[in-house]
Amino acid sequence: MTVQHPPHRASILVEDARVIAHTAWEADQYVLVLSAPRIAARSKPGSFVHLTCDPHLPMRRPLSLQSVDVSAGTIEILYKVIGEGTRRLSAARVGDTLSCMGPIGNGFSPDPTRPRALLIGGGVGLPPMVFLAEKLAQSGGYYPLVLLGSEVPFPFRSRPSSILVNGIPDRVIAAHPRIEAIGIASRLTSGAGFSGCYEGYVTALAAIWLDNMSPEALSQVAIYACGPTPMLAATARVARRFGVPAQVSLEEFMACAVGGCAGCAVPVTTSEGTYMKRVCVDGPIFDANEVFPESA
Repeated sequence: MTVQHPPHRASILVEDARVIAHTAWEADQYVLVLSAPRIAARSKPGSFVHLTCDPHLPMRRPLSLQSVDVSAGTIEILYKVIGEGTRRLSAARVGDTLSCMGPIGNGFSPDPTRPRALLIGGGVGLPPMVFLAEKLAQSGGYYPLVLLGSEVPFPFRSRPSSILVNGIPDRVIAAHPRIEAIGIASRLTSGAGFSGCYEGYVTALAAIWLDNMSPEALSQVAIYACGPTPMLAATARVARRFGVPAQVSLEEFMACAVGGCAGCAVPVTTSEGTYMKRVCVDGPIFDANEVFPESA
């Protein structure tokens, strides 16, 4: 296998970002809002930032973007405390300044010929789906459905959906309030028994929805997903089963996040062969079939 380099890559900015808000949720989850106007202006759903969590920690942490307000110059990050870096980040206070690199990586590429966008997010893969839903609402012409799964309490207060979705079981009514507020349907899944959620994997609910579609409706569907590797592999299988394209955002450990260390390289299989590509700068968005081929 060889390493394949893209012909051109956008510059990555470094910005001193001021903490605007920092909200704690259950299960050690936090929503962080930073003032970073230059990064905000260039961010796309699926791109991420490399953030200094504490001035005494030399290594930054890669964190995906949940929302961007270009007019206000802010970026929003949802993260979960899973190690020393994010533990120290959780102590950041309003007014603090954090060094922020970004935006890094490519973004999702919505297909206007397939307006029935199915967004699937699991665990810490929820943020890019919220960002993408907001972007699709702004651009118009799409009819998204957002399915989000979590085995711990969601980092928001769910509410019963007011948007009917054909093909979704009637008992599944829990929704993301912010996504619903912009007119996009959403549903929640969990194996933890949360009220109104589908009991099972988020990809299982996706398959139920797709299985209730006509061939004509399926021809208008494209899948966009972010979450743990097993969930993304299951998403690729669902996409192949129903013959719809899928883009997935990979999660890998990163040291530099700018392509120098190649520690996040993954095999990508195309018609031309198998290549090693770096998730940080060649991704994190890939065609699902290229990173989860049928033979895998």
